[in-house]
Amino acid sequence: MKPALIIGSTCVDVIIHLDHLPVTAEDLHPTSQSMALGGCAYNVAYIMRLLGADHTFISPVGTGMYGNYVADCLSAADIPMPVRIPDRDNGCCYCLVEASGERTFLSYHGVEYTFQESWMEPYDPADFGLVYICGLEVEEPTGVNLISWLEKNPGLPICYAPGPRGCRVSPEKAARLMALKPMLHINEQEALDLTGASGYLEAAAMLHEKTGSIVIVTLGENGAFYIDKDGSCFHIPAVPAAHIADTIGAGDAHVGTVLACLTMDIPLDQAVSYANQVASAVIQVSGASLPPDLLPPLAFTGSYDR
Repeated sequence: MKPALIIGSTCVDVIIHLDHLPVTAEDLHPTSQSMALGGCAYNVAYIMRLLGADHTFISPVGTGMYGNYVADCLSAADIPMPVRIPDRDNGCCYCLVEASGERTFLSYHGVEYTFQESWMEPYDPADFGLVYICGLEVEEPTGVNLISWLEKNPGLPICYAPGPRGCRVSPEKAARLMALKPMLHINEQEALDLTGASGYLEAAAMLHEKTGSIVIVTLGENGAFYIDKDGSCFHIPAVPAAHIADTIGAGDAHVGTVLACLTMDIPLDQAVSYANQVASAVIQVSGASLPPDLLPPLAFTGSYDR
């Protein structure tokens, strides 16, 4: 397959570890805090880069404390910065990590979640095999610009990750996007919220009926389920984690791995199986970025229930 086009945010994750989420008027002492690069699209592009998958990353970078941090980190990693916006600030994401490893996000959005069609003028859509987008960008006011650009390039296959706020995307935007028949990558709770279904099997079937395309539903410790284009259903077991540090970026790593494998012409069942391995590795480290030496080998094991 041709290279992937990854469009979306790079932000600063401010990771705060605490025993439990605070309630009103409670005074808690976090056990630690740190900063790292994050953002759904950045996390996807990071995994693709780690796997050596050919891709182009389009992510607006602003200024201010967080924008400068992002710019410095991208420069240090030799990651191109094709869209620098000097007169608007970047936001950040406060990642509250409980003792169980579960995370809660408080996202302060800046320029990193915006989109302008003019940014795509240097790129020929025909050069790419697919494009990744996230619901967080679609939800923003400039999300209509992103949808319009996709509508003008109907030959470019789309991978859409609605995310935890996918149900907040306006019905008009959602209808236009679903009409483009994207491949969907979504977790179980997001699928239920988006469809109102009583279980992930029903939710996946409803989403497949809307798009006529691939639907991948991640199920945490229960692995992943997907419906292929032709309607065939598969369940792929999880890879148990020795321990859980936090779940930040696990879903992004999963979809990034799937897309990386697809660009290498690896079959979807094997791509999802390997993505389960990578996601399991990610939850065993703090933050979204898996150290290169902890990347599972690119080998496939396991059985698939059809």
